[in-house]
Amino acid sequence: MNKFDPATAIQRLDGRDANRGVNPAICDSATFTFPEAHLMTETFHGETEGYFLYSRHWNPSNLALCQALAAMEGTESAWVTGSGLAAITTALLHEVKSGDHILSSMTTYGGTFAFMNNWLKKFGVETTFVNFQDLDAVKKAIRPNTKVLYTETMNNPLLRMANIPELAKMAHAAGAKLIVDNTFTPMIFSPCRLGADVTVYSMTKFVNGKNDCVAGAICGSNEYINGLIDVNNGTAMLLGPVLDPMRSSSILKNVHTLHIRMQQHSKNAMYLATRFKEVGFKYNYPGLPEHPDYQLTCSMMNEGYGFGGMISIDMGTADKASKIMEIMQKKGVGYLAVSLGYFKTLFSNSGKSTSSEVPEDIQKEMGMSEGLIRFSVGLDNDIEATFQLIKESVEECNR
Repeated sequence: MNKFDPATAIQRLDGRDANRGVNPAICDSATFTFPEAHLMTETFHGETEGYFLYSRHWNPSNLALCQALAAMEGTESAWVTGSGLAAITTALLHEVKSGDHILSSMTTYGGTFAFMNNWLKKFGVETTFVNFQDLDAVKKAIRPNTKVLYTETMNNPLLRMANIPELAKMAHAAGAKLIVDNTFTPMIFSPCRLGADVTVYSMTKFVNGKNDCVAGAICGSNEYINGLIDVNNGTAMLLGPVLDPMRSSSILKNVHTLHIRMQQHSKNAMYLATRFKEVGFKYNYPGLPEHPDYQLTCSMMNEGYGFGGMISIDMGTADKASKIMEIMQKKGVGYLAVSLGYFKTLFSNSGKSTSSEVPEDIQKEMGMSEGLIRFSVGLDNDIEATFQLIKESVEECNR
């Protein structure tokens, strides 16, 4: 396990505003003034500190959140976007042009898969999808024009782990960047500290934790983030996917409780995994030794946050999964809904929802059962009672 402590890194920041408020003031200015004309010109060129040009570029509220995210990730800088997919697409577009190649994990969020497999083709960017658990296959699939290796730390929805240090070595040997989506496992893993060049998030999920907004983040070096927001060539600056400062302020306050929430999500998911094992459910959770990536997980994770709040059970067929989810919702286990990282448990049939953009033949190739139910385990105080309701739901469906 790594000794880096993301929560302490955030807590060491002085987040007060100029008027010594314990929370930074919300800045609702779209544009900003300069005391001298030359400072405006220098800010356009990225040559000043402490000055703001226009909120599509920087504003004080977004900067405060970015400083906290960079501290959490152990990176030099960060930039926040209006959605998680905006973070992913912006980071990818910034690295490629027509004729370039992306090498991606076969198992990835459906929206990301669709962007790379469908949308980027229109602009002459090809993506190859490979089983990233097979490092030899990854190495063989790298081409001279490969610019990005893309993966999720814990992939969606099969919960396999990416070997970030080894993938980083392969990417860098080929002159490519490794971009890692860490949405499922904030604080548990720090991809850039493990060798990744860029970490992206859907902050809609665990980071914010309330499912009351959509937001994303891109974390990396100062050079990378400054390039991303360059007024002439920066993908983020020119496409304009900036996060609203009101939302930045709200998310920043939630970031300060993220460590407590991740610990409880992990604790509850571990409890369910143990109980699922006892009753013979076909479950999947990286926190138990029988998971194929358990040792890899332990070697990369930050100490003290558990193994995450994502777990799955396989009910065999989509029809059976649907019936069980409907019963669970009626019994109060949680909600039949997409997304994750909420304080209540959310569950969905991945093949028919968040991975539905992935063609069925590829779903089968990656090993996704049509009956897979993905759980984002909530912050339940009585997790044994939750388990009993899940067990009753399965039994009722089987009768």
